[in-house]
Amino acid sequence: MTTLHPMPDDVVLVAIDIAKARNEVLIETPGQKRRRRMTVPNTRAEHDRLIVLLKGFGRPVACAMEATGNYHRPIAWRLREAGFQVRLVSSVALARTREALHNGWDKNDPKDAQVILHMLRIGASQTYHDPLAAGINDVQELSKTHEAIAGAKTQVLHRIQTHYLPLYFPEVDRFRQNSRSDWFFAFLDRFPTPASITALDKPAFIEAAWSVVGRKVSKERLLGDIYETAKTSIGLPIPLEAPAIRMFRLVIAEARSLIRQRNEIEAMADQLLAESKDYKRLRQIPGIGPIIALAILAEAGDLRRFGHHRQFLKFCGLDLSTQQSGTYRGQTRLSKYGNARLRRNLWLAGQVAIRQKENSFRDKFERYIARDRHNADLRRKALTAITAKMARVVHAIIKSGDDYRPFVEGPVPGGRTPLSSAVRAQPATL
Repeated sequence: MTTLHPMPDDVVLVAIDIAKARNEVLIETPGQKRRRRMTVPNTRAEHDRLIVLLKGFGRPVACAMEATGNYHRPIAWRLREAGFQVRLVSSVALARTREALHNGWDKNDPKDAQVILHMLRIGASQTYHDPLAAGINDVQELSKTHEAIAGAKTQVLHRIQTHYLPLYFPEVDRFRQNSRSDWFFAFLDRFPTPASITALDKPAFIEAAWSVVGRKVSKERLLGDIYETAKTSIGLPIPLEAPAIRMFRLVIAEARSLIRQRNEIEAMADQLLAESKDYKRLRQIPGIGPIIALAILAEAGDLRRFGHHRQFLKFCGLDLSTQQSGTYRGQTRLSKYGNARLRRNLWLAGQVAIRQKENSFRDKFERYIARDRHNADLRRKALTAITAKMARVVHAIIKSGDDYRPFVEGPVPGGRTPLSSAVRAQPATL
């Protein structure tokens, strides 16, 4: 149960309903029944006017707002720099409180400002951690941009796989090894159709494509296999100068451009965080590579602010919740009221960790599914447990400042870890 901490009686309370062009502001001054309502456009002059007004009260000021896209960040930064306390209210809590106070679902900006003010007064708000003040703004931008580019790259790849290749060269898709390789797209740009390959004899094709595919094991055999595949292709006979092939090459160029951008961001992130001790410790954990480590630091910020790993689990949405009313008690399941992007990256890290040869994550997963390895529901629960374990380990090594100590949990009778082993594995099994 969450304990509310109401605001002191001598604090000026300011509720701000954020919008793109203007904000609805409601001010409650101690000792005065009448509240002051005003509209503050999102301009420098109007923000300055609001700050001067609040400083004129000569009292501590607490401001609360609902996070709205990124529109709240400029005014929140200005208020924080002016020395005011800045708080956030949950969107879900705001909606439920509004319904309880006004007995209806209808909403408008002035009404939302009243609800925000009520929540600020009773202490139903959260501390606002400004990314710029916390020094993670650059890390966040790199992480979010990388995710956007990776998503765009996946969409382009799907367009190539489901539209262009089935039409013009269906058989070549089996030579694509992974989505991070640029050689496959470079090859398609040079040889987009089977006819562009078979127009040359086999030795001439191998010589022309030799530098295109880059460094490969058994490169000559690979190119020979591609040549023989092109001779029996069912692709449509489209000439190279056709507009359709020009469109195909445009999409290929887009994919290659996105790969270059992604690689540039990864190199920049590694350079930016090269001296970060937290980043280095995260990289020691099985399953966590540079991008997942970047995402964890970007989304969680300084993990030391979480006093206990359960707080971090709740922040990730990995805490358990149960629907209960009277004699009814529902199933206990993950709340998922947390940072979805952080939860997804921890899930991905766990997926990678259990595929590695030896580590405590894989050992726990194997013990979890031992009674029925083919039970899909049991495997799903095991992966969820591994995700929670990953979150606990991440929090433990950052908060303690200790390096990750790998430990392979051996076979344990009855599924229990010996006390001596548990002590030695403490940083990895919290």
